[in-house]
Amino acid sequence: MAQEFVETKLKGDKVVLFLKPSCPYCVMAKEVLSKYKFKAGHLEFIDISGRNDMSKIQDYFLEITGARTVPRVFVGEECIGGGSDVAELDRNGKLEGMLTSIGALQ
Repeated sequence: MAQEFVETKLKGDKVVLFLKPSCPYCVMAKEVLSKYKFKAGHLEFIDISGRNDMSKIQDYFLEITGARTVPRVFVGEECIGGGSDVAELDRNGKLEGMLTSIGALQ
């Protein structure tokens, strides 16, 4: 069920941030992504903290990304990492290119 939940959220032209609101790295990732002008429906923030299957979701993250932690940021179906990774991609100008390449930006 957790795997299906994650997989249904990942689409080629969408950015998805799985997060817990109390996590400072999640806040960082959300702030970085919020700077960009996304087309409607192409950015989704998913709070997993209140879910019964939160642990299973994180186990699935470990299986597909090599890390169990949040945030997990997906551009299309590719995980680009967590908060520090997204901030670094933004700082070096690579994030905008990734978002543009999937057609997520206005």
